[in-house]
Amino acid sequence: MERVRGKGLELLGKSRDELKAYCAELGESAYRADQIYHWLYAEREFSVERWSNLPAALREKLKLETTITLPSVRQRYVSSDGSVRYLFGLGGREDFTTEDTESTENKSQGSVLKKPAAVEAVFMPSEGRQTICISTQAGCAVDCQFCLTAQLGLIRNLTAGEMVAQVLMPLNEMEDKESGRQGGSEQKAPASESGRYIGEEEPSALAARTNVVLMGQGEPLLNFESVMGALRILLDAEGVGLSPKHVTLSTSGIVPGIERLGKEEVRPKLAISLNASCDEQRNALMPINKKYPLKVLMEACRNYPLRNWEHLTFEYVMLGGVNDAAEDARRVVRLLAPLTRVKVNLIPWNPGELPYKESNAETIEEFRRILVEKGVPAFVRYSRGRDVMAACGQLALKEVQGAALTVLG
Repeated sequence: MERVRGKGLELLGKSRDELKAYCAELGESAYRADQIYHWLYAEREFSVERWSNLPAALREKLKLETTITLPSVRQRYVSSDGSVRYLFGLGGREDFTTEDTESTENKSQGSVLKKPAAVEAVFMPSEGRQTICISTQAGCAVDCQFCLTAQLGLIRNLTAGEMVAQVLMPLNEMEDKESGRQGGSEQKAPASESGRYIGEEEPSALAARTNVVLMGQGEPLLNFESVMGALRILLDAEGVGLSPKHVTLSTSGIVPGIERLGKEEVRPKLAISLNASCDEQRNALMPINKKYPLKVLMEACRNYPLRNWEHLTFEYVMLGGVNDAAEDARRVVRLLAPLTRVKVNLIPWNPGELPYKESNAETIEEFRRILVEKGVPAFVRYSRGRDVMAACGQLALKEVQGAALTVLG
């Protein structure tokens, strides 16, 4: 069982099986691991002393031997549309190995030093639901030319716990706001023996109206093991309790990762960041296409095992004068023709310090019309939080210049 040097065992991000192994080391029954798992992920309670159905002696041992590390909230940037961009600080740590889906040649065993880092997540409220966009890496190595995150390069992979925390912390803040509390879990009413707080909405009810998209910083399929570890917790009915129908992973087209994801029993919906209608165009915009060209990517999509309720989503960032011509739309129709259940989200490019411009509304509508008339469902998706650099392609740890900005925390 891996420990964080100088801090004991990190609990956040641990699976039920890992917690059972730890409890076995302590000589505790397996059901104690179920209780710890419930407190961490279903109740979103991070103060061990409040885990009221655990014996006092076990709680004391956990306080001495384990840690629950939450990201620090460096800033909250509040958009005029209600979205909140979180700037999270992640501490350095020495306890785990890196890995990706492309090779095992460079994997090291044992303790690996992880740099301190900062990542961003975005909370987007809407009527009756909320969506949380989370990061899977600090920075990104894929180098999409129209995305500000690419300017950071890859700083490091995130752990499962660091990803899960990006969901749990905004949910707790929302719960506090709805109940009129300030200051988080320390101010909660006494917990019952079942673990629920008296007089409150069950945490599972809040999770049931939450969407999560893995579309923040990083390429999820290049941090496969940690991403899947987080997803198994998020999608577990006895964990965070999100529905697979409400969780989407977006990839730039890492074909080995797509193939590997399709074999997972527990998995989210899949979205492919397409953004071009031919190889020449995509090579220039997304250099990863030189490794996994469109023919190879489309074959992986054709073979991907969709569930009976599922569509494969293609995201297409509209870049004025680059990939938004009527002929581009017709090429996209031909590209997707061999696939069965697909839909396309057309995303107007969000301004940043890059040499691109937005497509105008008429061009976007004409592009959408061509797709729809040829039988490809297409929708225009305007990003939230553009004024606080929280929109698609804008997450690059930027301070917003110029207009007045609402900052909390």
